Amino acid sequence: MSTYDAVFHHVLRHVDPELAHRVSFRGLQSLYAVPGLGAAVGSRVAAPDPSLAVEVFGRRVASPLGLAAGFDKNARGIDALAALGFGSVEIGTVTGQPQPGNPTPRLFRLPLDRAILNRMGFNNDGSEVVAERLARRAAGRHSGVLLGVNIGKTKLVPNDEAIEDYLLSARRLARYADYLVVNVSSPNTPGLRDLQAVSSLRPLLGAVGPTADAAAGRPVPLLVKIAPDLADADVVAVADLVTELGLAGVVATNTTIGRDGLRTAPEKVAAFGLGGLSGPVLARRSVEVLRLLRAELPAAATVISVGGVSNADDVARRLDLGATLVQAYTGFVYGGPLWVRRINADLARRRGGGHV
Repeated sequence: MSTYDAVFHHVLRHVDPELAHRVSFRGLQSLYAVPGLGAAVGSRVAAPDPSLAVEVFGRRVASPLGLAAGFDKNARGIDALAALGFGSVEIGTVTGQPQPGNPTPRLFRLPLDRAILNRMGFNNDGSEVVAERLARRAAGRHSGVLLGVNIGKTKLVPNDEAIEDYLLSARRLARYADYLVVNVSSPNTPGLRDLQAVSSLRPLLGAVGPTADAAAGRPVPLLVKIAPDLADADVVAVADLVTELGLAGVVATNTTIGRDGLRTAPEKVAAFGLGGLSGPVLARRSVEVLRLLRAELPAAATVISVGGVSNADDVARRLDLGATLVQAYTGFVYGGPLWVRRINADLARRRGGGHV
């Protein structure tokens, strides 16, 4: 058992998950803010081996392993997270208007499955505040991490007004994004997943793309994030739409509303209530969706694979199956801050590097 595993087992698992996240994330931000310390961590402790570098959207990305949306919803710790070894960080989900999210408790651990169940509900500061925060970051020195910006629908905005809500966020945030993600797949905003239907998705994506490009004054790679619960035929339909519209690609997948394959007692899971499930239980379907997308999309299209990534074998397999980048969230939460460095070191050894 690693030191972090021991701390998690004896301490963290007894602390409210949302409180633990908030405290640990603030601690990381505070350490990174100490003059000279952030740079030291990034260059000496967690810098990925050069053999891991990949080119994405015309940018050199230090590692194919990135952090999925949901961890840094409000763009508060992008560079601190990059210093741990992530090659990319996707912030958000950010909505047009600020919102508190769903009532607490809304975040639950399933330690037997190394899984997380959440019904956060896009709690965030809103696109105006996040844009101001990104502007301050852009004006100063920051890491070269690839920055994704994930946008979603404000809960109180009805679906027939969703496009304008997404456009509001795109206008405010696109200029700071290396890539932009339209999230239509969270299970925690009522009706949001209805927007995955191609009839709804086509006008939404068709509007966001040009708006983002105009706001940024440059082409902004646009991706759509989909749910693992889509039927295969619907995954293929989304891939066809991405090709039709000339979008950059797909982020696959979000959390699942399914509960199959868990070791945790069903009555305990049921007591947690509704929400999206993440962790190793999601890996099988995430890989299936990756295979489908890679078979349907043009070779140049980007696929960011996320869901059930626990170790370097998982990352390597996704890359071998054609993922452009691989994202993690739950594996990082359970693995701790040095987890990223371990994954990068293992990947580098596979490629004949390993000087990490």
